[in-house]
Amino acid sequence: MLNSQPDLFTGLAADDAERALSQGVRMVLSSGAELFRLGDDADRIFLISRGRLRLTMPMQVRGRQQDVLVEERGPGQTVGWSALIPPYRFTLTAAAPLETEVIAFSRETLQRQFLTNPEIGCTVLLNLAAVVGQRLQLFQTMWLREMERMVELRCA
Repeated sequence: MLNSQPDLFTGLAADDAERALSQGVRMVLSSGAELFRLGDDADRIFLISRGRLRLTMPMQVRGRQQDVLVEERGPGQTVGWSALIPPYRFTLTAAAPLETEVIAFSRETLQRQFLTNPEIGCTVLLNLAAVVGQRLQLFQTMWLREMERMVELRCA
């Protein structure tokens, strides 16, 4: 169970956050289970209520395909935001390194709720923008490190 307000519902009144949480479906993932894979249709967004999810991207490393860790997310954090952003395809793979519980929200359910209560929709979508922004900053940092490494190799 979540001990504090999840990142997706930050800024909502407690009763609005509870109402939003009640629209979700709880799922338990066993250790090693995948929640979604890169390229899959994204029709649900997830809040982690217990455990962790590893977000990975497949890459060729020394001639072999490997899932490279991008980040780990924990309780109260959102994964699967691709469900609310066209073209609605997951951009990473999410797997549970240990038993993990998530709350799944269908795109249709959230969109109906946003149309019924635009203030909630605005708050949730601004929070979603912050989650997406964090990911972009992470990838920018990773890209800059790789560019620095390449420049250093060329100058050596």
